[in-house]
Amino acid sequence: MADPQKQLQILSDEYQKLETELQEIVQAREKLEAQQQENKSVQNEFKSLETDANIYKLVGPILLKQDKGDAMMAVDGRLDFIEKEITRIEKQIHDIQEKSEKNKIEIIQLQTQVQQQQQQQQQVGAATA
Repeated sequence: MADPQKQLQILSDEYQKLETELQEIVQAREKLEAQQQENKSVQNEFKSLETDANIYKLVGPILLKQDKGDAMMAVDGRLDFIEKEITRIEKQIHDIQEKSEKNKIEIIQLQTQVQQQQQQQQQVGAATA
């Protein structure tokens, strides 16, 4: 078995890496949720518009006139995509949390093992002194 201190350091580094990855993924989810809210607001605005209302889409520096049906389909498509991405990211978050929890348990077990070894060495040292 490898040196417990080295093993503990490796596990701690891995745990830190998982936590950083988790933070990044949570930020990505928050960004998607903000986009989802924006698109739902647009969707609600479209519902209140007349069927012959003028809708413009910003493409680069140009506003292009767009049919209401096309615009609604585009927003619905974006919402569908965003919801699928949120679901995918939620699964990633769950998986990372599971890995992190297992890693944390390993760290605690290893720390306990190291402490027990140190106590045994101290007892042996005290008995021989």
